[in-house]
Amino acid sequence: MMQDWHMGWGGMGFGPILWIGLFVILIVAIVTFTFRSISGVGRSPPREKTPREILDERFARGEIDQSEYDSRRAELER
Repeated sequence: MMQDWHMGWGGMGFGPILWIGLFVILIVAIVTFTFRSISGVGRSPPREKTPREILDERFARGEIDQSEYDSRRAELER
C-alpha cells in the first residue's frame, strides 16, 4: 500500500507525457502567434481609396493645378 503513493495521475508514465504535451502546446502557440504577427494573417486588408481621395492626394502633391482639380471634382460629384 505504501508503494502506491507515487502512482497518481493515472500511473507512473502519465506525468512525463503530460509535461511533454504541455510543452508541445506552448511551442505551437508561440509559433502560431509569431507567424500571424509576421505575415499579417487575420488582419483586414487595407480599404481602397475613393476617387475623391485620390484626386485630393494628387492635388496636394502638386500633380494637378487648381483648375484641373475643380474640373475633375465637379465631374466626380455628378
